[in-house]
Amino acid sequence: MKSISKLRFHLAHKFRNWIPEKTFLQAHCSYYLGYNVNLDNPQTFNEKLNWLKLHDHNPIYSKMVDKYEVKRIVEEKIGKEYVVPCLGVWNNYEDIPFDNLPNQFVLKPTHQSGVCVCKDKSSFDFKAAKRKIDSDVNRNYYNIHGEWAYKNTPPRVLADKYLDDKTGNELRDFKFWCFNGTPKVMYMTIKGKNIYENFYDMEFNSIDINHGFPRHTPEFEKPLLFDKMKELAVILSDGIPFVRVDFFCVGGQIYFGEYTFYDWAGIHPFVSYEQDLKIGSWLTLPKMV
Repeated sequence: MKSISKLRFHLAHKFRNWIPEKTFLQAHCSYYLGYNVNLDNPQTFNEKLNWLKLHDHNPIYSKMVDKYEVKRIVEEKIGKEYVVPCLGVWNNYEDIPFDNLPNQFVLKPTHQSGVCVCKDKSSFDFKAAKRKIDSDVNRNYYNIHGEWAYKNTPPRVLADKYLDDKTGNELRDFKFWCFNGTPKVMYMTIKGKNIYENFYDMEFNSIDINHGFPRHTPEFEKPLLFDKMKELAVILSDGIPFVRVDFFCVGGQIYFGEYTFYDWAGIHPFVSYEQDLKIGSWLTLPKMV
């Protein structure tokens, strides 16, 4: 069965431009998830995320996943104070006027994840940053995983203010899973080399969701601004079947991180099919005309 799935996967990618998107997604996602993905009657969380790739094509999503354009959207919804200050945006790495940037900054592609952090220009590896940025600019999540929201997002390079809470600790990321405007669970991780996923409910009780990554030990303490982040997540996710809303908290200030419409591209297995199915029951898909 696995060999058949692998063959389907490779054929789907080889003939991507000549086969229906639904056929591509079924082959692509079945390979990663280890079960036959049903996009006619989706039940699991991952199946429903992939159904949304096929059917929920709200044009605003392209701007919401654009790390530059989204700043205006967030500012209008919850206020400028929650937006990480932008230092500039350019079409290519070569266009960046590094002499005009402060000593510390963060470079990121506007159309996908990934960052280059500069804590000190005197020791920053500009050549490595260029290699990464040049590679990122040529990558599109729609082409790779069929993530529709990224299909029409133009690739650019953004420089943001470096967030430093002066504690010396790695930046923590608070990721809220929001279902039809209601945040239901949040997982915390650390912006470091290792990926952790510690899931909590909206009362900050630890819950057993295993998305394939280890829990950080000891457990995280409840963030001081947890309740405020919940309020903001409600506003930012209003009217959307599913979206992940990310925040940072630095020096007592909340900052919006990003929107993600297809958590882990809808291809990351849970610890069990039953868990995928249970979480899928939280997501009510829209009726498409």
